[in-house]
Amino acid sequence: MPTISAVLIVNNEASTLPDCLKSISWVDEIIILDSGSTDNTVTVAQEFSAKIFTNTDWQGFGVQRERAASYATSDWIFMIDADERVTPELKTAIQSAVTQGDAIWQINRLAWCFGRFIKHSGMHPDWIPRLYPRNKAKFDATRVHERLTNHLNLPVRRLDGVLLHYPFDSIRHQQQKAAHYAEEWALQRAAVGKKTSMTSAVLHALACFIRMYIFRLGFLDGRQGLLLALLLSQSTFVKYAELWQLTHNGNVRS
Repeated sequence: MPTISAVLIVNNEASTLPDCLKSISWVDEIIILDSGSTDNTVTVAQEFSAKIFTNTDWQGFGVQRERAASYATSDWIFMIDADERVTPELKTAIQSAVTQGDAIWQINRLAWCFGRFIKHSGMHPDWIPRLYPRNKAKFDATRVHERLTNHLNLPVRRLDGVLLHYPFDSIRHQQQKAAHYAEEWALQRAAVGKKTSMTSAVLHALACFIRMYIFRLGFLDGRQGLLLALLLSQSTFVKYAELWQLTHNGNVRS
């Protein structure tokens, strides 16, 4: 039976980590790369016999995922985040998939936001590549919205089941995460010479709301769909505003 390493990158995830690790207790090893947690994240990870490493030289999500993957020793890597949970159906699908030869397997995420599962709004279906043979695929070096590159042209397949996603537990939490992503996105864009304007920031925010709530049927997600469309359009404005602030004086941070 091929072996599986579950790989996580974490920072201050003590509250979400236990449920995640319980859902992957069946894998052969759990690799956790911490980027400098100040809560009990490491203690929680130790309780689940995870192999824990630390690297505080943050260069973005893509680089950090590759660093974490480098510690894995199993045949397959299953990349998972602390705010995600594996369902029994998905567990069975993963265990079957690794016996079928080399491939990159996509998993469908289903997000729980503000009291309900979100099945529209452009958030579902949400197919993401997370299961792959070790050393036969890798994440690119982008700071945010990193991608798993398929440099060996392996077949890409889809798993049964869903990966439950609990991205935030409050509006404040959503705002904190959005601010971090906005900064990472702005740094990434500025580093390649991209600029923007406040007008563009407003227009992108408006387009985000219309796309999520109307064209991607966010209104079918009820009040939560409206709230998400408003919050994510605000987050879109913030990331473009971050880029404007970062570059309009010609001072780009690395």
